[in-house]
Amino acid sequence: MTADDRLVLLHADGTTGSAALGAAPSFSRPTTPLASRTAYAAAHVVPKPWAENVPGAPADIDWDATLAFRRHVWSWGLGVADAMDTAQRNMGLDARATRELITRSAAEAKAAGGALVVGVNTDHVDDEVISLDAVIDAYVEQLQFTEDAGAGVVLMASRHLARAASSASDYERVYRSVLERASTPVVLHWLGAAFDPVLAGYFGSTDSATAGETVLRIIGENADRVSGIKMSLLDAGAEIALRSRLPETARMFTGDDFNYVGLIAGDERGHSDALLGAFAALAPTASAAIQALDAGDTGRYREVLGPTEELSRQIFAAPTFYYKTGVAFLSWLNGHQASFTMIGGLHAARSLPHLSEIVRLANASGALERPELAAGRWHALLRLNGVEA
Repeated sequence: MTADDRLVLLHADGTTGSAALGAAPSFSRPTTPLASRTAYAAAHVVPKPWAENVPGAPADIDWDATLAFRRHVWSWGLGVADAMDTAQRNMGLDARATRELITRSAAEAKAAGGALVVGVNTDHVDDEVISLDAVIDAYVEQLQFTEDAGAGVVLMASRHLARAASSASDYERVYRSVLERASTPVVLHWLGAAFDPVLAGYFGSTDSATAGETVLRIIGENADRVSGIKMSLLDAGAEIALRSRLPETARMFTGDDFNYVGLIAGDERGHSDALLGAFAALAPTASAAIQALDAGDTGRYREVLGPTEELSRQIFAAPTFYYKTGVAFLSWLNGHQASFTMIGGLHAARSLPHLSEIVRLANASGALERPELAAGRWHALLRLNGVEA
């Protein structure tokens, strides 16, 4: 291999190896809307490289790059799920920046004709512990702002609710009160403790089956106001069990970044749609895979998307809540942002060997959209850190 067609890889012990640089993927953008599955990519935000994006500082976002990334996702036929945990909610994206992101993304979606849902939470409230009534008020405030902006709603899991609730009935009360204020059906969001440890025991139990009963009661009682649920427990069995019991009016959106290939493919009993942070890093591949399903070619679907699951497992490796670093890293490698920086300094949350494994798996699975650019940027990062490349 020559220097132009190899990737230098960094191992955990500091030694280096190499791999042949793969070819750019030959996927084509869809000419008609994707039909067999509904898929949203949970998009990240891009900061200004020169801004004071350090831990604790207000987010200073490069809006041109951030919105261009959303247009990239829409161009592949996927929807965008915005202002969610991938956009660093509760990890650097402050309330002011969240509102501006929602407003700007809603306007951009309207102009581009792209599908958009955004997260509604209670995170603009500074106090860690508030009453259930205050949780309801906080949810409704964000709900009304989001609806006024013209975006669809994902009702996110709330840290405030996790702290305030003492029983499943508390969750039912809060969701009932918030959902009755929604003017259009919303998607619920069940985020597991791997993504946010504060949310352990959400919906009233650490046992997923018991908590699932609460979810089913909430959806059943509010069937005309709930269009589906995004489930992010990294437990395929729990997702399939709940999916099989959902009413016909509610879709299951997988948020399982470890097992999405089989969950989206489904079986004779049904399938999951998708709302995935992984798809922000894999928009062309995800689109090509769903296009294959649209054509009835399940084999091609698995051939295209299957190899990306190992890559996603690396991006979402424990501690899982730092997966956002891998998403932004791949965005940089693929030329969607000028620098590998994140709000709150979160680009420092993963080690060079961890990033090296992302490079290796992205190369092997066809997730490097511009391989030569990616190799050049990766090798420059290695040299910056004293590694010969």
